[in-house]
This record gives sequence, C-alpha cells and structure tokens, in this order.
Amino acid sequence: MRILVVGGGGREHALCRALAAAPTCSALFCAPGNAGIAQVATCLPVGAEDIEALVACARAEAIDLVVVGPEAPLVKGLVDRLEAAGIRAFGPRAQAAELEGSKGYMKDLLARHDIPTAAYGRFTDPEAAKAFVHQQGAPIVVKADGLAAGKGVVICHSTAEAEATIDAMMTENAFGGAGAEVVVEEFLEGQEASFFALIDGEDVLPLGAAQDHKAVGAGDTGPNTGGMGAYAPTPAVDAATEAWIVEHVMRPTARAMVAEGRPFRGVLFAGLMITDSGIKVLEFNVRFGDPECQVLLARLNSDLAQVLDAACTGRLGEITLAWSPESAICVVMAANGYPGAVEKGSVIAGLADAEAVDGVAVLHAGTRLDEAGNVTAAGGRVLGITATGATLAEAHQRAYTAIDKLDWPGGFCRRDIGWRALM
Repeated sequence: MRILVVGGGGREHALCRALAAAPTCSALFCAPGNAGIAQVATCLPVGAEDIEALVACARAEAIDLVVVGPEAPLVKGLVDRLEAAGIRAFGPRAQAAELEGSKGYMKDLLARHDIPTAAYGRFTDPEAAKAFVHQQGAPIVVKADGLAAGKGVVICHSTAEAEATIDAMMTENAFGGAGAEVVVEEFLEGQEASFFALIDGEDVLPLGAAQDHKAVGAGDTGPNTGGMGAYAPTPAVDAATEAWIVEHVMRPTARAMVAEGRPFRGVLFAGLMITDSGIKVLEFNVRFGDPECQVLLARLNSDLAQVLDAACTGRLGEITLAWSPESAICVVMAANGYPGAVEKGSVIAGLADAEAVDGVAVLHAGTRLDEAGNVTAAGGRVLGITATGATLAEAHQRAYTAIDKLDWPGGFCRRDIGWRALM
C-alpha cells in the first residue's frame, strides 16, 4: 500500500516509524511532517487541516490509505471527503468525530446509553454555568465544549476559580469558539488511565491502556498540557479491569454510535478515572493519544498498515495483535515556557547520541531544519524520548539517560514520568 499520514507531531512520527517498518507499506508520505518524520517518509508541504489540498495530494500520489493523526481534520470531515473521492481513510467521519469535537455531545451520549461518567451540566450562558457551580460546590471541573488542543479542561479548587474560568472561556474567548459552550462536571478522585481500541462499526479490538501525565510539573502540579509523558502497560489496568472496560465502555459506545446513525470507524481513546466507586469516562478522543501512541506502538509487533487497513474495511475480526512483553515510556521534551508562550528556533544538539542509547527512539513532535541543517524547536512539545526495556524501571532509566545526552538549554521535561508505577 501507498500510505499518507496526516499530521506533524510526535504521534505522527510514531505512526510513520511503525508504518515504514510494515511489510505491506510500499511507499510512505506525511503531510506536513517534521524534521524527524522526514527521515522515514516523504514530507508534503500541506497543512493537516487543508482538507481539499490533502484530497488532491492523495489523488496525485495514488494513495491507497490515508491515516489521519490529529483530531481537527477528523472533526472537519477529512475522512468524509476522502471516501467521497474513493480513497480509504483511517479515522471516523465527521458525525462520529463529534465524540471528541463536542464534549457536550459526548456527555449526552454517555447519559443516554447508561455508560458510566461524572455528573455534569452543559451551558451556553455563563451565569447559568456559575449558578450550577454554586449549586455543586468545589472542587469542580470546567471544560470547553470544543477542541482546545488538550488544554480546555480546568480543575477548579474554589467557586471563585470556577467563575473566573467560565468567564475566560465564555466571555474572554480564551479558547476561541471552543469555549462558546462549556461542560461543568463533578470532580472525580482516583487514577487516570487512557484506554484504546480499534473499532470498525460494532467490532472492537482492544489495544490496551497507557497512563499519561497531563500536568506540566513534577508530582502532577501546574496547568494541564497536551501531555508530558506516558508509559505502558500500566498496573492501574490489569487484565480483569481491561475486560470490564471493553464490555462496559468500549462495546456499548460502539453500539450506541451505530444506534444513533453515526457508526464509528477508527481508534477510540477513552480517558478514564478509576475511582473507589468504579471506573468512569472522563472524555473520548477519536484518534491516538499523544504521547500514548508513542508507547503503544513501541510495544506492537504486528504490521500496523495491515491492522489499520482492516479497521477501514470491516475486517478487524480477522486480526490478532502481537505485542512485545517489554514496557515502554515516552518523556516529552517541551520548549521553555510551555504550555504558555514559547520561544521557537532554538537549536537542539546531541540527538544522535541520545538515539544511540539502547532501546531509545527520539521522536520529533515540533521540529524543523534551519538553513544550516540544524534541528530546531518549532512548537511547544518538541521531542518525545521513547524507550523500551524488560521492566518499566529499565525503560525509565534508558529514556532519562538519552535525555541527559541532549544539548538543548531551550527545553525541559518532567523527571518523574511513570512515578505511580515506580513508587
């Protein structure tokens, strides 16, 4: 197959590395890609949200399968347009992508189909949202309804903080149109886990769980980010817990989407909270997580191209996945200032030395080459140092050994990725 990956982050670098190694992949392209992806795929200068140009590229390159990485083009209907042009695409159509595109729609679907989630209200009027906050009390969670690059969720520890967050989202447009509506949700305590499954309608093929680290600072302190690191497998989700998630969350959601005339095809990513009173769904995403994708694919031994193609063509029932017994960890290197304003253009040295560490892959998330051929920072999250090992402790040691070989004063990382499992 000739394959086009859409996107240019760490998730897409992980996808491209796995697809480049797949026996059924004969040619690999990525739009727009980044400096690391260019080492394994032909990068095309087309933005991930330029729907018509992506369709034209797929036609021009005689692409057999398009793999859509980020959520925004899915919500905008890229898969619908590709399918209308007769091109297979991995990812949900726009109506099904609303599971991520609207947190309000997602919460209402869960409520309609008795899938466990936190109590909530959804609001288009800020004063009504504030009244709900006072009725419920704090701590409480305020979420922008639309896409906000993983940053539209704020845990508020007081009613005053919740009111300020509602104002920031709804009247000050902190997240643009994504905050025109908000979901105000019960605060849940427990361990978070990310669970992934491939779905081709009603058939569900579990990919397993990983644990992400959303907060920017060590010990899960500071504001939320798109993710500062992840590891898999996680002791928070054992075999029995995985079976429960599949039967009580993933399969019912797949059936619910079919029942509502929005059949889901692609990868469904459930953000879960494991509480003392059971497991509840925090959110759904309609694509691979970033950085969870990096650790999932580091452990997958199957032909990824064949697996994703089966999800597009209703053949998941024919697939048996092969997994490495090793653990994997991904530590995100971010530009100083992230998740706020960051300075771009700083040179990153020592990449070859880092990747020479046994079991390590340096995945690029936000990089580009300057005129002199140096790899430079071009975003907030810039690198994902991904390592495997016989144990999580070994993978952890390898990842941080590689990080210490980098020469990049303009970046930082959390030093405690995997801490819950390593304590």
